[in-house]
Amino acid sequence: MGDREGTAEKKAQESVLYDDWMSDSDALMWHIERDPLLRSTALAVWVLDREPDPERFGVTMARTLAQVPRLGQRVVEDPLGVAAPRWETDPLFELDYHVRRLRVPGEGGLRELLDYAEPVGMQAFDKDRPLWEMHCVEGLQGGRYGVVFKIHHAMSDGVGMVRMMEGLVELSGDEGEAEASRDGSRKARKNGADQAARDLARKRESSPHQFGDSAQEAQGAGEIAHLGEAVMHRASIALERSRRAAAALGRGITHFAGHPLSTAGDLVETLESLARMVRPVSEPMSPIWRHRSLGLRLDVLEFPVADLKRARETVGGTMNDIFVAAVAGGLSRYHVAVGRPARSLRMTMPINIRRGEKGSHAGNQFVPARFGVPMDILDPRERVRAVHAIVRGQREEPALGFIEEISAAINVLGEAASTRVTGAMMKAVDFVTSDVTGPGFPVFMSGARIERMFPFGPTAGAAVNVTLFSYDGIAHVGISSNAGAIADRVLLRACIEESFAEVLGIC
Repeated sequence: MGDREGTAEKKAQESVLYDDWMSDSDALMWHIERDPLLRSTALAVWVLDREPDPERFGVTMARTLAQVPRLGQRVVEDPLGVAAPRWETDPLFELDYHVRRLRVPGEGGLRELLDYAEPVGMQAFDKDRPLWEMHCVEGLQGGRYGVVFKIHHAMSDGVGMVRMMEGLVELSGDEGEAEASRDGSRKARKNGADQAARDLARKRESSPHQFGDSAQEAQGAGEIAHLGEAVMHRASIALERSRRAAAALGRGITHFAGHPLSTAGDLVETLESLARMVRPVSEPMSPIWRHRSLGLRLDVLEFPVADLKRARETVGGTMNDIFVAAVAGGLSRYHVAVGRPARSLRMTMPINIRRGEKGSHAGNQFVPARFGVPMDILDPRERVRAVHAIVRGQREEPALGFIEEISAAINVLGEAASTRVTGAMMKAVDFVTSDVTGPGFPVFMSGARIERMFPFGPTAGAAVNVTLFSYDGIAHVGISSNAGAIADRVLLRACIEESFAEVLGIC
């Protein structure tokens, strides 16, 4: 209990800040969805031991909506094109639209729950509403209960999503222990409702959608006010970037005085790193994953986190190295099994850059590193070491700190051009990997124990996304595959499972 209470106290102290405006990287992710193959929809599938208590669930949702304002906000484009889209309170918010209840068809197993989640993940969001859905699924085997979360990646990255979802879970399923938090939740619900009312009143005051003789004047005044806000936002962004550049320049001048050649070398290295990050690619490296469709397939794997740790201790590196090496081995096996071996495949891996004062902000704070991964290393130990060296090199790329500047430059091209440029690079990616650390102990949702938590990252142009989420000592692996690229999903899962068994068996 000590570890759980300590973690809960630490998490409670970590406040999440919600900016009014999208960052340039979030805006790019949002705008490129004019190509539906590039949608950034993230799913999470939970299996609970029973149905959550309805009354407690209502209180929990009210608390979560009060604590996470992003769940009640929609995306509003800047009508004058001066700034990135901004998050605004949805004046027509309807909780029943976002929280949906149904009964799973068929036998009610995990496969049926995943089959239900697949079309949920394929469907685009209603862009006039907040970008999330929660599907509550009854009728699972053994009286279990399913929850399918659907969230747009523009809202946050994996780390941010975990923080946003913390309000939905409890450390105990006991009614008595939850009573104190219930009282606090009622206060949070009232405060949240009051804040929502204030936001709505402010929205109506400045809204151009009015009736009466003054409608046109009000609309013009609203646009002028919005223009002023957008210009001020852009100015603050430019000032912050200038401040960072000046700080970097100051360090550079001091360094240059003693080591001019080294400083010039650092500049060249940074420019070369930027060139590598934005280097255009036209096609996947896989000889068979050449096509894409809007179809989505979901499969899962599970194994003890202790096996990951044991393999890491044996061969060295990190747990992420073990994970990526196992995924790479599985994809290599798949290509061999269909008679088309691949020497290398191109992978995208998000590198977390949450640090400093920006680390507590919602939104995405990662760099999508792209690089080739060798597929012809048969020895699992050597594969882990090769992956470790490659990933370490990617994490040390000097260009990592320039993701917002790169995104801003691409956004300047306009939606159509930025979609073509970014889409060409994303569709040339063969696979995506990501891992997120969850609680190492059981958590509950309105009295029901959460038994399993499966993550599914967006393919976003790639053939396969394999995401790992560790929870209560179990590594839950979600495999999202593009139906147009992967001809045999059963074979794919089997190959990845065999590779995990091989890598985790290192001793």
